[in-house]
Parts: sequence; structure tokens; C-alpha cells
Amino acid sequence: MKGNHPNHGVGIVKSLSEQLAEIRFDDGTHMVAPETSGMEPAGEQANVTGLQMPLNLFIQQVIEETVGALDLVEPDITVDGLAERWQNGRMVLHPHNPGLQPKEVPLEAFFHKIVNVVAITTPAFAG
Repeated sequence: MKGNHPNHGVGIVKSLSEQLAEIRFDDGTHMVAPETSGMEPAGEQANVTGLQMPLNLFIQQVIEETVGALDLVEPDITVDGLAERWQNGRMVLHPHNPGLQPKEVPLEAFFHKIVNVVAITTPAFAG
């Protein structure tokens, strides 16, 4: 968990005892009393009260509802590779700024990256 300390900034909680927390900040590790030091949780927080189901089931349901709301669907077809005419092909990307050089990318590498981005960002593809 990350915490924000008024003097030390954001740090990562390494261990907790009844009254002290060992927190690693950019300037080193410090023992801090969270209740009296003005420490607050860093980053976004969620409070789910009255949750009466396993957390993994709750997360799965949230993901399924989100995917449904965004109309994301798993495609019915699977393409194993590029068509023969595109094998060993290259794609050239030209920036809008003419002072910058174009970038040449192998088509297989480009499509591999696109598939990985879709798989990572779309739970329906994560299998």
C-alpha cells in the first residue's frame, strides 16, 4: 500500500506493527506512527461495504458487466498468421512533422503488438 506523508511525500508501506509503520520514501526508510503523523492513503481508494461474496467473484462480475456495457465481444474467427502476400512485409509510418524520419516496421511485429494490446486490455480475450 502507498501512503502520503506531509513531510516525506509518497512512500510504500513495508511493514506494520500496532503503532508504527515502516515506510520506504524516496529519501529513505522511516518508522512512522500513521495515526499521529498526518499520513493518508495515496492514490485512488475504493470502499465496498456489505460485500458478501468472494472478492475474485466480485471482480469477475464487474469485468463482465463492463465488457457488456462497452459492447466488447470476442471475435468468432481466429487468424493464425498473415496472408501469404504480406509475409515478410514491412509497413512505413510517416510522421506529420516532415522534419522527423519515417519508421519502418515488420508487419508481423506490428500485428503481434496490436494483438497483445487487445489481449491485455480486453478481458474477453484474456482466456
